[in-house]
Amino acid sequence: MAEIIIAGFGGQGVLVLGQVITYAGMLEDKSVSWLPSYGPEQRGGTCNCSVVITEGEVGSPLVTRPSVAIVMNAPSFDRFEPTVKPGGLLLYNSSLVPKTSSRTDIRTIAVPANEIADELGNTRVANMVMLGAFIEATGLVQEENIEKALRAVISERHHGLIPLNMQALERGRAYQ
Repeated sequence: MAEIIIAGFGGQGVLVLGQVITYAGMLEDKSVSWLPSYGPEQRGGTCNCSVVITEGEVGSPLVTRPSVAIVMNAPSFDRFEPTVKPGGLLLYNSSLVPKTSSRTDIRTIAVPANEIADELGNTRVANMVMLGAFIEATGLVQEENIEKALRAVISERHHGLIPLNMQALERGRAYQ
């Protein structure tokens, strides 16, 4: 079972990232849950989501001690880095998090997601860069299901951006 927290500012694609992982898990016949948490702001406020993927039943959709945390900004790093279970994984956007974890009981992967997204020409795909690093590090969902999940999760008017999203995902896979 994987209990995942994904966190950052509104507008960074945090909730979409969680939905894509959840949908890909459904495509693989796993039991999944996705629980968003955000303030009234549409952009700029903090938001996070809890994702649970398991072969068995989901006991609770609420994640308080994640086995994996994907953090997109410094406030989320400060909030969720201490909560990762020993032996867990912390993936963080080193473009916006100017620090490293002092914990020795977890694996950490720093991914310059915004820099990579900028190189690709669209900062908004930083979440997909992080998704690529997550997939490579965990193998939790299969890459071939990500494009299907993107088609289901994002609105049809944005389907033209799916090739860019997949390119960002590939770039993120290089970080270990």
